[in-house]
Amino acid sequence: MPASSHHTLELDTPHGIARVHLHPVDRPVAALVLGHGAGGGVTAADLLAATGAASALSVTVALVEQPYRVAGRRSPAPARQLDAAWSAVLAQLRVGTLNGLAVLAGGRSSGARVACRTAAEVGAAGVVCLAFPLHPPGRGDDPAKSRLGELDAVAVPTLVVQGERDPFGMPPDGPGRTVIRVPGDHALRSTAAVAAAASEWLAGFLDAPGRSRSGGAR
Repeated sequence: MPASSHHTLELDTPHGIARVHLHPVDRPVAALVLGHGAGGGVTAADLLAATGAASALSVTVALVEQPYRVAGRRSPAPARQLDAAWSAVLAQLRVGTLNGLAVLAGGRSSGARVACRTAAEVGAAGVVCLAFPLHPPGRGDDPAKSRLGELDAVAVPTLVVQGERDPFGMPPDGPGRTVIRVPGDHALRSTAAVAAAASEWLAGFLDAPGRSRSGGAR
């Protein structure tokens, strides 16, 4: 259940200061770290819906603002900079606020791609993708534009929550990957459906054989 109201941390990364909005719970069983999309922030409706669902399951949530957003820039940084900043934040959270917890990584849109690309490096126990941009709009027939390889490279349990009318495409199910379709498009404004999808998958993840509810593997 939720603990004190959320608070923020500012952490150094190789590309500037990142801001972490922490939503702690009493006696957490795991942690979920989520990143924002390219043009939006951590107040996106789907991120907040997933935060609420995770908190209800005694999962502490950290919403991460990339350095370019903290610095007031609207244009996203290059992928390599996003990945490096994200990895630096996760490393600091693991030895600090989230020490001792199994950590799931994720995000919406661009943030989901970052979480997939860095899942192995940060030691993510699972990945949660909201509105994963499988391909640019109108380019679904061009294999060179597909980002499916980023999803396929993830070796831990993965959730993808995708709008049925998302112009960025519909990722397929895959080994260890669950894709849940919800009403709507890339914005994922169907917050009740997003929360239900996240809650169902997270509950199954936490109760999976070999995983203790205290957040670690047996």
